[in-house]
Amino acid sequence: MTEAVVNGTVDNGYALVNPAGHHALPETGLGFCIFNNVAVAVRHAQAELGIERIAIVDWDVHHGNGAQAIFGEDPSVLTVSLHQDRCFPPNSGLVTDRGTGAGHGYNINIPMPVGTRDGGYQYAAQTVIGPALEAFAPELVLVASGFDPNAMDPLARQLVTTRGFITLTETVMAAADRSAQGRLVLVQEGGYSPVYVPFCGLATIETLAGVHVLDDAILPVVGGMGGHDLEPHQKALVDLVAEHVTDVHHP
Repeated sequence: MTEAVVNGTVDNGYALVNPAGHHALPETGLGFCIFNNVAVAVRHAQAELGIERIAIVDWDVHHGNGAQAIFGEDPSVLTVSLHQDRCFPPNSGLVTDRGTGAGHGYNINIPMPVGTRDGGYQYAAQTVIGPALEAFAPELVLVASGFDPNAMDPLARQLVTTRGFITLTETVMAAADRSAQGRLVLVQEGGYSPVYVPFCGLATIETLAGVHVLDDAILPVVGGMGGHDLEPHQKALVDLVAEHVTDVHHP
């Protein structure tokens, strides 16, 4: 999929792969993950496809620890993880984890409080993810696309609806259009609700393709529960992380 996007065969792409990969470390698998699919795509693009500067955005509900470990010292790869605070791995993905050595500042964690919902995710996308990508100006954007922040997921409690995933997708699409000739690849990660994941996945792929096929039949329920507006404590966390965006620039 990455090759097809880079060589222009397709405008963007969604790799529906299994198993997930974003927890996998260079020396071992972890948390349902065996090989870090996104990391492999990054190094392949750099080694074989002539792409130097790549951004990884991880919106799986669990911290993207694999990318942080693999690229933490590498300023050619920006890693941004939007996740539920300390959900998995334990005590991983803290705001203070910002990369090391030459890579300091190129790892950004947004550990959102439990129960953040659409408003907090949308604010994080617009205040941190979008500006960080604009500052870094990647030549290719890769997304670790987990649907486990969804409102019915049994392994987390972020309660995000299809509206939140649409905003996230629009954010990375806009960034890819600005600096990467639209080159954008989403790679499937987690998501454990057989009822709601299909709607979240469809909404995301519809946004990528610019078409609409089917309404979210569950949105009137999960979207109508209340609590989707941005809360002060969520805003405070995002605003704190946003201060780190000033350290992101062309390496």
